[in-house]
Amino acid sequence: QQDPHKWLEDVLGDESMAWVKGKNAECIAAIGDPTITDTYKRILTILDSKDKIPNLFRIGGPSGMYYNFWQDDVHVEGIWRKITLESYKSATPEWKTVIDVDALEPPVCGTAKTWVWHGSTLLDEGPGALCDRAIIALSPGGSDADTRREFDLVKECWVEPADGGFAMPKAAKTQCAYRSRDEVLVGTDFDGDGKALTDSGYPRVVKSWKRGTPIESAVVVFEGEQTDVSVSQHAYHDRGFVHEFQRRNITFWTKKVWYRKLTAENLNTVSADAEAAPFKEVAIQPDARLSTFADAAMLTLRSDWNPPGSPTTFKAGSLLSVPMDKAMQGDWSAVVALFEPTPAKSLVRRTETRDFVILKTLQDVCTVLEFWKYEDGSWVKQGSGTSEAVAVGEDVDVECLARVAEETNEVWITRGGYLVPDTQEISNAENGCTVTEKLRSKPAMFDATRLIVEQNFATSPDGTKIPYFVMRRKDLVFDGSNPTLLNAYGGFEISMLPRYSAVEGAGWLEKGGVKVIANIRGGGEYGPTWHQAALKENRYKCYEDMEAVASDLLSRRMCTPATLACIGGSNGGLLVGNMLTRPLASSLFGAAVCQVPLLDMKAYSKLLAGASWMGEYGNPETDDWQYLRKHSAYHLLRHDCLGLPESPPPATPVEVRPDWKCPKVLFTTSTRDDRVHPAHARKMVRALQEEAKERAPTVYYWENIEGGHGGAADNKQRAHMWALTYIFLGQMLNLQGAW
Repeated sequence: QQDPHKWLEDVLGDESMAWVKGKNAECIAAIGDPTITDTYKRILTILDSKDKIPNLFRIGGPSGMYYNFWQDDVHVEGIWRKITLESYKSATPEWKTVIDVDALEPPVCGTAKTWVWHGSTLLDEGPGALCDRAIIALSPGGSDADTRREFDLVKECWVEPADGGFAMPKAAKTQCAYRSRDEVLVGTDFDGDGKALTDSGYPRVVKSWKRGTPIESAVVVFEGEQTDVSVSQHAYHDRGFVHEFQRRNITFWTKKVWYRKLTAENLNTVSADAEAAPFKEVAIQPDARLSTFADAAMLTLRSDWNPPGSPTTFKAGSLLSVPMDKAMQGDWSAVVALFEPTPAKSLVRRTETRDFVILKTLQDVCTVLEFWKYEDGSWVKQGSGTSEAVAVGEDVDVECLARVAEETNEVWITRGGYLVPDTQEISNAENGCTVTEKLRSKPAMFDATRLIVEQNFATSPDGTKIPYFVMRRKDLVFDGSNPTLLNAYGGFEISMLPRYSAVEGAGWLEKGGVKVIANIRGGGEYGPTWHQAALKENRYKCYEDMEAVASDLLSRRMCTPATLACIGGSNGGLLVGNMLTRPLASSLFGAAVCQVPLLDMKAYSKLLAGASWMGEYGNPETDDWQYLRKHSAYHLLRHDCLGLPESPPPATPVEVRPDWKCPKVLFTTSTRDDRVHPAHARKMVRALQEEAKERAPTVYYWENIEGGHGGAADNKQRAHMWALTYIFLGQMLNLQGAW
């Protein structure tokens, strides 16, 4: 059977866009225009608030300025601005605009009408050098594809191509970074025909591009295979050492890595295509993540490994270090383990300063910081006053004060939690961050005085304990009447950690709603093994975990199916799709919000960046389809729930479920999403409305014409999307209050 909804895969086709506009109109007619509601106005005020804490980093060494990207009601597309630390600490900080994105000529690219800031890549010429250039990435409409353009940080102006500036005005999925002042290493869709891209749509070819020459004259220095996810080459200074790597990302989780050691003189005087020093493959596990710290290799394991020369087998999730020269010789006899996991403890991220590595670890999803110092070629663990886990529902993040981490041991510390507004402090790794200076405190943006946060554990069918956080009123009555929103992700080793969300507080919690965050398998809350437990053929585990948490909420009489909804985006959208169509799950929820989702797992690898995720889900063109079919929400809907014919038929006969009924559901996505194809949501909605009909009586669809994978390009679009979401949920779960 041909897919009758396949025509919706034509993203900008006239027929597709007419359908989208019609569904958008139906959605607003049914739910109401969110922009005229108090909820929208409140959310927009929060997003545009001048009381937000700027996320800023120093550029230019000890005497440098502190840069920040900012959006508000005046700067809709945003400004890149700078300030001195002294002024930032004052009561009247004086910012200077460096780039005003709103003032740029608008993009000319399909439906895109605005620019979305994608960040900056700095020129780093080593210790003591002036950081005076940056390559700026701007996306038309929020797509992953972006443009690149060189900027002079001292003169505060664009470096025009006529003056030797690097510029890539055509949007593409691009990797571009300085190798030296007059050379960049770039991977992109060079000829616009896709031949320099992988099947996933990312760079397959890397070229050396010299200043003052057209990109057409750039020289190929590295190539990968068409089936690779992506290919890269990059060189960089690292605390007096110079490293250069080539990487072929074979799958999302595996890669091959080559390395050569250089000197600063090599890097500044010899281009990548002329460099005589050979690359040598690094003999490590293909799923390990390799980086450096000065002259040391840093290796994060994703599977157990007994390094050559070491008597120890280190567990997945360990962080190991050995001199890079020794690693290249295959000698790991001097290996040092900076972190080894336990069943309850994992490493979620690390921050580097000039002399320190700060490890953010999780103990049952509660943060603990650990400090290591690198001195005289050896690692020394430091004592710390922050060795105790933070309180349940709270978190702490550490970032180096400077964009170039080797400049300083000073750090930013951000503290906050589900109900605790953020604070920003300056500290120093040299004292284990025990002494801090508070610079900013975000005011409470919603009333949390009557709320509490708690952590519970549900039991999945295989006996695994699944942690989840609950935000609720202190005086909540456990009678099943409480509108409850359950959120999870469950993929790509991404951890869902506590953070202050004023939008969620104002749009849901303050009105009496209960919010639940489930740390299901597939995420990274307990390290790589937690993720791998729900990989590929075991994907069903994360769906069973979600069902277990929902069932636990029901058994505690927090809610009933009529007052319980689920929400998730991207991979979390696939999770929600399964909650709509699995036999047990569809009976547990009264409503759902499915955001920028994957849903058609037969077609996903052929749509946009889908091929890059086959390491996570499997390849539907192989026997993997036998298990992929079991959690392809689009197929579960059409064939298992509705009994529509399937060709070829599945290996195991389908037991059609005539009693299935779809929970009330809102789908949201973006036309400009070039990561997860909007057709996943489009086709699912059309199947529900045209084929399920009365068995799916409440199905709404909203597609933002801009926004990329985040669903929105600016604060007004974000406020629209979230107001629409919370108003829908309030209506479906009968949450009383002013909207």
